[in-house]
Formats: sequence, C-alpha cells, structure tokens
Amino acid sequence: MTNLSKEQIVEDLRQRIITMDLEPGGHLDESTLAQAYGVSRTPLRDVFRQLAGEGYIEVRDKRGAYVAPLNHSTLRSFFQTAPLIYATVGRLAAENYRAEQLELLQACQERFRLAVKTGDLAGRVTENDQFHALIGEMAGNVYLIPSYRRLLIDHARIGQTFWSGGASQEDVAASCRHHDSFIERLIERDAEGMVAVTLEHWELSRRHMDAYVRPDPLPLMQSA
Repeated sequence: MTNLSKEQIVEDLRQRIITMDLEPGGHLDESTLAQAYGVSRTPLRDVFRQLAGEGYIEVRDKRGAYVAPLNHSTLRSFFQTAPLIYATVGRLAAENYRAEQLELLQACQERFRLAVKTGDLAGRVTENDQFHALIGEMAGNVYLIPSYRRLLIDHARIGQTFWSGGASQEDVAASCRHHDSFIERLIERDAEGMVAVTLEHWELSRRHMDAYVRPDPLPLMQSA
C-alpha cells in the first residue's frame, strides 16, 4: 500500500477505525503510517487534521494523533444522545431528500444485502455505516449533521459485536428489513413512519451494544 493520494489515505484510515483494526485511543505513529502509505509527513498531517475535524481521531498538542477513544464518558453520552439525534435526522431526511440521494441509498442497500448474504463482516460494517451516513446527508441540516456523523463512528465501532456473530440470523435479517423500510418511508415522504422505523432499528442495535458494554459476569470459581 504505497503512494496513495490523500483522499485514499483518509478513506483507508476511516475504514480501519470503524472496523476496529485501529484500536480506540491508540496512537497513530506518523513515521510508520507515512512509510506505509508512501507519503511524507506533511500530507499525512493534512489527513490527520481532516479526520480530527470529522471525529475519527484526536490531535493532541505536542503528543501526536490518537484514534478517538471509547471510554465511560463517551459511551454514556452516546447512549443518551443517539436515539434523539437519529430520530430527528430520520424525520428531516424524509422531508428534505433529493431523488439522486435516494438512488445512492438504494444502491448502498444492495451492497449491504450482498455483504450480509456472503458473510462479509467488513462489508457489512462499511455499508451499514454508509447507509446511515447517506440518511444524514438527506437530512441536510448543517447544525445537526456533525453530531450525527460522530455518533455513527462510535455506533460502527461498538456495533462490531452485532455483525461479528453477536446477533442471531433473525436479528441480522431484521436489520436488513429495517433498511428496506427506511427506503419505503422515504419514498412516501412519511416523516412519522421514518421516526418509528429509526427507533425500532435503534432498539435492535442497542440491545446488542448494551450486552457488549455490560457482559454477564464470569462464573465464580468453585472449590473442589
């Protein structure tokens, strides 16, 4: 992987972050990444600034760049905020989307459906993230979308447990059906229906994310 453009490096790092190939809170070593991508440090720092603005990483003064953390504080804020922002974005998307955006969403759903069918974990995570990012673009609200995009980053990372085997086949199929319902509600410009599907979809994800964050305790050792 050498001599990549800045756009290609940005996309590669995004995917590595949301698929947890790069650990939350992990240090991004400039020298190692510059050598891997075949670029100097100057364009790599431009990439870091862009990703920091999008919420994927943090650039800390005199300490370098780090993958955005997943800690108690961020998780608490995530679970408090996500359903409210998701529902609002869904409503706005139904009211404001353009025809060409719907076509992109339908194409994304077909790629997602194929990834589910073939068991492509990275494809499921990537296309699911892209599907919801497109809904955010449909909403077209400059004040809301930065927060929405930041939520999607952590949703994708925490949601690894859903796609990597934590979910039953029924739940995976339900997620696919929800995506189809999103498209149907959008076609009908049904804002209230879009909110209802959004909250149903959130609950499906929330149950699995909650189980990941708060797993059952290990069994106590029994004396012989």
